[in-house]
Amino acid sequence: MRHVLVLGGTSEARALADRLTDLRVITSLAGRTSSPRRPAGEVRIGGFGGVDGLVAYLREQRIDVLVDATHPFAAVISVNAAEAAARAGVPLIVLRRPGWVEKPGDRWHRVRDLAGAAALLPHLGHRVFLTTGRQGISAFAQVDAWFLARSVEPPEPPMPRRLEVLLDRGPFTLSGERRLIGEHRIDVLVTKDSGGPDAKLTAARELGVPVVMVDRPALPGALVATTAPEAEALIRQT
Repeated sequence: MRHVLVLGGTSEARALADRLTDLRVITSLAGRTSSPRRPAGEVRIGGFGGVDGLVAYLREQRIDVLVDATHPFAAVISVNAAEAAARAGVPLIVLRRPGWVEKPGDRWHRVRDLAGAAALLPHLGHRVFLTTGRQGISAFAQVDAWFLARSVEPPEPPMPRRLEVLLDRGPFTLSGERRLIGEHRIDVLVTKDSGGPDAKLTAARELGVPVVMVDRPALPGALVATTAPEAEALIRQT
């Protein structure tokens, strides 16, 4: 039986584990969410202790394939996974959903990072819908605007002075996103190019709300799949 380690936490990681029940699949979750959705197979919680710890784990568990199916913005984990796979001599497959593509009627402003988004906001609006995750909220602590921030877990300081937090987990509906933007008089949306369901982007397009889109970090060199079936095929032929 082949041993597969999936660095997970995404819906794609769970879908992949569901497709590999004939293999030994271990899904590693970072532990940042108190009640994560558990995938099929074995699950471990917590970090590895950097690259050295991950290399040791790959060897101890006799891992045959490492899959990086983390969030597109988990850049540190992805870099560590690439280095650890190379040092341990284990094939690496990166599973990433496609990013979003701008459509007619969109008013996107692309930036490299959250600092760039914070710098741009004063020129675009004063009532901000922030959907960058709780760990990114601190980047906007000094911005003079009103924020509605949506995240799964409560954020920690520093935070903007005028902030309303909405604790919720997707997927979200188009009608719900339209209502949220309208009720809170949102005049700018800030999000990361995570891909996947895009109800908030459709609502912003329909309502004429500009979007600050944070670009993804570059991927390390590896085999790349955009869906769970593609990743499964690569695993079975690697």
